Amino acid sequence: MFRLYRELERGEFVLVGVDCSQGGADSNFGSFLSANKLDFPISYEQQGVAANATEDLFPILEWIFDITGIKPVVAFERNNGGASEMERLSKLNRNNKFEIFIMPKIGTTDDNQETRLMGWNTSSSTRPILVGDWKDAIDCKVIKLYDAEVVKQHKAFIVSKTGKPQASGKSHDDAVISPAIAWQLYQRVPIRKIEQPFHQVPYQASDDVIGI
Repeated sequence: MFRLYRELERGEFVLVGVDCSQGGADSNFGSFLSANKLDFPISYEQQGVAANATEDLFPILEWIFDITGIKPVVAFERNNGGASEMERLSKLNRNNKFEIFIMPKIGTTDDNQETRLMGWNTSSSTRPILVGDWKDAIDCKVIKLYDAEVVKQHKAFIVSKTGKPQASGKSHDDAVISPAIAWQLYQRVPIRKIEQPFHQVPYQASDDVIGI
């Protein structure tokens, strides 16, 4: 369910965007963005409901802190059960090894003030910003992608006749939305610094690495 493409480094700040699923053919998809290297060293993909994503990601978030010495910041998309799972993940964070992203107000005179909503709230006003900012990052080639499913879904992501950016046909867009959320975190969360002494934790890299 996790694909690791390179070793995380001491002092690396990781931002995690997650697109939740309601089950069926859809998958929970998580994208782990390095704010230092502007790449995605880890991808998460697993079928199931949003509650499964919380169970899977909680130990990985703590592991990232043990490796890097910096608390990762995570945001589930609040749709499809993500809102309640953000609350649950926050309660699981007893060791204070990661941070939950708090959604800012967007598109008003109070832009970037906190809404107190945990995670990323996709709406008619925030979706164009989410997708548009991510498209700019892709077009400017400032991000490095390794994951085959991420690349595949980006190639099938279109603008519909109604002007809505979405997956084409029977394709999925969870591997587009999750890195786009991580990119919003990169733009909105200040860089964090090391908080704990060195503690080496083993890792295991994936064999199926690709790059674009």
